[in-house]
Amino acid sequence: MKINRIRFNNFRIYKGDNEIKFAVNSGKNINIIAGKNGFGKTTFLTSLIWVFYGKMMVEVEDKYKKDIKNAGGYEKYLLTLLNRDVNLKDEKAHFSVEIDIRDISIPSIPCQSVLIRRSYDVNTQKENLLILIDGLENELTKEVGYEVFINDFILPREIAKFFFFDAEKIVSLAEAKSKSELRNLSRAYSEVLGIKKYEDLKKNLETLRVKLRREGATPEQEKKLEELIEIDTQLKALIDLNLDKRQKLEIEIQNLVKESDTLQEKLVREGNGITVEELHQLRNEQELYRIEANEIKARLKKMLDLLPVVMAGKKLLDLEQQLNKESARYGFQFDNKAFENIRKTVYQKLLALGLEKNKPEQILGIFKDALVPDKKTETNALNILLDFTPEETREIQAIIDNVRNSFSIQFSNIVREEKNNRIAASKVYHKIKQAEARKSNPVAAKLREDKLQIDEKLLNLSENKGKLIEELSSLENRAANNSKILSEYMKDFNIRKIDAQKYNVTVNVLEKINLIIQRIKEDKKYSLQKSILLGLKKIMHKDGFVNDVKVLVQDDVIDIDLLDGKGNIIDKDSLSKGEQQLYATALLKALVDESGIKFPVFIDSPLQKFDKFHSKNIIKEFYPSISDQVVLFPLLEKELSEMEYEYLKPNVSKVFVIENKQGASAFKELNVKNLFDEVKKENYVYSN
Repeated sequence: MKINRIRFNNFRIYKGDNEIKFAVNSGKNINIIAGKNGFGKTTFLTSLIWVFYGKMMVEVEDKYKKDIKNAGGYEKYLLTLLNRDVNLKDEKAHFSVEIDIRDISIPSIPCQSVLIRRSYDVNTQKENLLILIDGLENELTKEVGYEVFINDFILPREIAKFFFFDAEKIVSLAEAKSKSELRNLSRAYSEVLGIKKYEDLKKNLETLRVKLRREGATPEQEKKLEELIEIDTQLKALIDLNLDKRQKLEIEIQNLVKESDTLQEKLVREGNGITVEELHQLRNEQELYRIEANEIKARLKKMLDLLPVVMAGKKLLDLEQQLNKESARYGFQFDNKAFENIRKTVYQKLLALGLEKNKPEQILGIFKDALVPDKKTETNALNILLDFTPEETREIQAIIDNVRNSFSIQFSNIVREEKNNRIAASKVYHKIKQAEARKSNPVAAKLREDKLQIDEKLLNLSENKGKLIEELSSLENRAANNSKILSEYMKDFNIRKIDAQKYNVTVNVLEKINLIIQRIKEDKKYSLQKSILLGLKKIMHKDGFVNDVKVLVQDDVIDIDLLDGKGNIIDKDSLSKGEQQLYATALLKALVDESGIKFPVFIDSPLQKFDKFHSKNIIKEFYPSISDQVVLFPLLEKELSEMEYEYLKPNVSKVFVIENKQGASAFKELNVKNLFDEVKKENYVYSN
């Protein structure tokens, strides 16, 4: 199978009609299409993916899935494929890609050529796919459907990535580690290695087994089963819809976050590097400092009430001395009643001593005079100025003690708190003023308004995302419960006798199919191991670096280990980018060889990560043998030097350069022998 020609019409950078024609019977398998960056090499590969698979191109590579999602869906993505110079409102606003394939073998259809043409009309928003076999429409293509025909008879989309690839990006094959990544690659491996047909047969038999179980049920059971299956289908559809909505929300959130960050950077450049939230926070801080200042002022006012007392100085000490003197008057309080009781007791004791009758009275009188001072004399001796009660005296003394011991410390603390509060409040005030100083700037005001709108959208989207997560959890629980009921319900069916026999036959066939699949995987495993190792030894200049290759097959996951001379697994992350590309290249060659599919191989950015030794090996061992038709898209002198071209030239059929004039690209064929001489004249060579 070889491609005879490819024709572009208004496809991205290829304005108008542009056709490139290859030599299909030259005996040389390599074609070169050279061009500078941005001239349309990657667009060339995109056009091939689109013409073959249309909206199903998302299943070829994640890159196209991301591009379509970022564009807002496949219909909007199609608009990005139209040449920019074509007016969308023009009645003839359309683009197309046409590919003519020769030497193709289709079961039951003898033919010499197949033409595939996919086009899109912008005005009618319709995509049209046309397939002609030997110039005529064929009933087989109509019956199976054009998309299915391409996938089943030309090139399955699951393995297209191995025939259309960017040599720099194929290192992803070497970097695959997670279960999901390995499972995706395994599906492609299964298609390439011919295992997928058996796995599809297995799925069909499993479907038949379920159908036989269903047919053994009563009408009531059949109705109930159909209800459960319908619920299961609906729940799965709702889950898929939820996941799709969430994915779109996450992409939208990421885009809005980037927009918000960009606006914030612009605000900083405008001299207003503070967000609305930060401005609100500063104002809240300002209010807290104001409240704290009022509380400090209240405490300071209380302290200032004592200031005249403090300023009294020596007068305050004199007051304390006078209080002490006057309070001494209350130091002893004579109790006449108590004294009278004592007097009677002492008097009886004195009489018992035999004293004269008047002597006890005299003695008791002396004691009384000693215990009770002469009020008149004492009052005359002390100058009474205050005459405070004991309670008033204690209050005044407390004030004096406070002034003497803690007033100075408390006053200093309050003054320091007031100063710190004033400084902090001043800083916040100046920040607010600085933030508000640019409000008159219309640019800053517009940026701030736009950012506020985006942040509100982000908040709404985040809330919607949370709702979707809750809804997903509920749907998954319902789906799990329904699936469990469905499984148990199906187990309880009574299979009729004839259906039971069919069921048993189906089970036996399924067991044999599983065994066949396992054996094929084992056989292909050793064949693939051998092919990868042989490819690595041919193109790698490190002798013995990779001593062996092990292909691991477990359930639906296929993984590949590289082993060194000691039998240790080589961590693929430890390989250089060039070594990873060599490994991925050897893997691609092995997969293409094992697939038996004879389809042209298109390689973008060849030899970029390779040194001159590996480049020579790739040129001599890989490109001439990977396919009957190979198309390379190099940057001359960077990805393909003049010396490397000399190694390649014996296998080169045709060479083209992509010219670009006023933003429109076109192909120009050059002489194979004098490629570098001609491109140097016209400045096609890559330069820094």
